[in-house]
Amino acid sequence: MKKTLLSLCLIAAAMVCAAQNPSEEISAYLAGDPHRYAFNIHSYEVHSHIDTKAPKGYKPFYISHYGRHGSRGSWGCEPYMRVEDVLLKAREEGILTAGGDSLLFVAQYVKGCQWSMDGELTPRGLKEHSGIAERMYRRFPAVFKKGSRKVRAASSTVPRCILSMTSFTSRLSAIQPSLEISWVTGNRYMDYIAKADNKEIQKLKGEIMGSLEWAPLADTLTVLKNLFTDQVRGKQLVDGLYNVRQFEHDIFTTAMVAEPYGIDDNIFRFLPEDILLNRYASAVADAYLGQCNSLEIGDLRMKQTEDLVRVLVSQADDVISGKSDVAADLCFGHDWPYLGLCSRFGLAGVGDRHDAATARDTWNGTRWCPLAANLQIIFYRSSKGGDILVKFLVNESETLISSLTPVQGPYYKWEDVKDMLFVKSDM
Repeated sequence: MKKTLLSLCLIAAAMVCAAQNPSEEISAYLAGDPHRYAFNIHSYEVHSHIDTKAPKGYKPFYISHYGRHGSRGSWGCEPYMRVEDVLLKAREEGILTAGGDSLLFVAQYVKGCQWSMDGELTPRGLKEHSGIAERMYRRFPAVFKKGSRKVRAASSTVPRCILSMTSFTSRLSAIQPSLEISWVTGNRYMDYIAKADNKEIQKLKGEIMGSLEWAPLADTLTVLKNLFTDQVRGKQLVDGLYNVRQFEHDIFTTAMVAEPYGIDDNIFRFLPEDILLNRYASAVADAYLGQCNSLEIGDLRMKQTEDLVRVLVSQADDVISGKSDVAADLCFGHDWPYLGLCSRFGLAGVGDRHDAATARDTWNGTRWCPLAANLQIIFYRSSKGGDILVKFLVNESETLISSLTPVQGPYYKWEDVKDMLFVKSDM
């Protein structure tokens, strides 16, 4: 009788309440790989890319790159320990499903990997940057083989970024040992690589997030059915530690970090759709408001990109003028400066301007900002002289500037890009 009442109550609640309402494009994208619900904790996806032919006579000669660190762990072991505690008790009582047993294994595995390794790069993260480096080299060999063979790399002082830089440049060196690679990190570089969050932006973001309407969560039956053969007793075990909502939160956290640790099993399958959509939408809205060019606080956020933009432009102009003989400048940092930089360039998709409510349902956060997300600016020139051209690759895909007219395909005049960057700023 207790089981029947529990089921009826939970099912009725689920029918009354609706989940978040992402666009059809976002829904289809998430359905294509449930790991994408993890948003910026989703490991890097590699896709095939086709390069649009450059204007006649133009060849690549320089690359400016900003890369987020690769796949990493999270912080603390408490979520995995709580999941482990509940599921171990269920196993002892003989009410754990086969799915529950697999979740228990993952929670224990992640806990072991995470212990005393908060935020550190995982082996998967190393491979991601090694792969990006090799594809960059194979795709634009002229940059490295003709003229300058020097590569400059700068990193955030955070170890996962330093290791990402090391993996990336090690792969370049292995392919072409003659490359002269220099590395720098330190506090003096942090103002442009990873400028600290603006407190005013964070305050405004919190106020806007608090004003958004969110569909109430309803379905608590799915997780109980997926994990326990006796849902009533399973709920009692969960309630003995905290409650079902917090339990679902911990399962989501376990699912997010499992992939960076090399577990490809879809742990998100244990959770109801309303939980998945709510957690995804909340993380996307928060990141977009805090780091991108939102209608509400984007103008303030874009000012935070000034130091990074100045450095990238100055480095490129020195190469163009002949003051520098560097083939590539590689910068390794974090998701928030990467998102700010893409937004400052007005790159289509990632840099689109929305209000928070629209971004929550339409901005494809996982596509734009997975672990190891990267922006590559490829510079082209002609032996006959003329304008310097550039194209932008977001996560290795050619990407247009929404507000600027290209010369051809995705190729823009560098001077036009600079005019766009500085015309509305105080720089």
